[in-house]
Amino acid sequence: MRTAAVIPAAGRGVRLGPGAPKALRTLGGVPMLVHAVRALAAARAVQVIVVVAPPDGAAEVRALLDAHELAGASGASGVTTVTVVPGGETRQDSVRLGLAALPDDVDVVLVHDAARPLVPVETVEGVVEAVRAGAPAVVPGLPLADTVKSVEPETGAVTGTPQRALLRAVQTPQGFDRAVLAKAHATVTQDVTDDASMVEQLGLPVVVVPGHEEAFKVTRPLDLVLAEAVLARRSGHDC
Repeated sequence: MRTAAVIPAAGRGVRLGPGAPKALRTLGGVPMLVHAVRALAAARAVQVIVVVAPPDGAAEVRALLDAHELAGASGASGVTTVTVVPGGETRQDSVRLGLAALPDDVDVVLVHDAARPLVPVETVEGVVEAVRAGAPAVVPGLPLADTVKSVEPETGAVTGTPQRALLRAVQTPQGFDRAVLAKAHATVTQDVTDDASMVEQLGLPVVVVPGHEEAFKVTRPLDLVLAEAVLARRSGHDC
């Protein structure tokens, strides 16, 4: 089974403040998108990567990847093909366009946030292995450290306290049987926050595998500080 990864990178990332799109912000002097592509290319299971750029920014993203020698990324399985396509107005549109660009012989599809640039290779491999073992959809997740409250949005009144042991903070890459993900995108029309929830709406099971603390999403300025610290620690280990 061949595995491809779709990386939607068309969002603006307004919570990081004004400036370049979030995926193009630098981390350790290198754009987050480049870190994300390298992370997925390092996985032995991934042979194809499709980056979904802003609708008017595909040429810019292609030039950026070429400048970092990612026309063909060198990974554990050899050279991983990296393609860039323009995205849509929503994340769902962008993933759908990324799926349409995949080669016909791909059976397993990963969808990964460009804003999770530091995902470890073992997390990627764990998701792929679970899909290959028969799960139609797989997400990496972490137990919650904080107590969670459900609230009434208009008043802020607490309406309940879910059992923390039953909850997981879900990360990416999320992995799918290609036919299942294609059906989800053809069937579910409302905008959703992740692809696994689309599969849930088909009535199919979604399996959670262990996530990793370093696969966090860079959303706010403080996340950039944490990501820089992780990079510095990794560099120290490499020395």
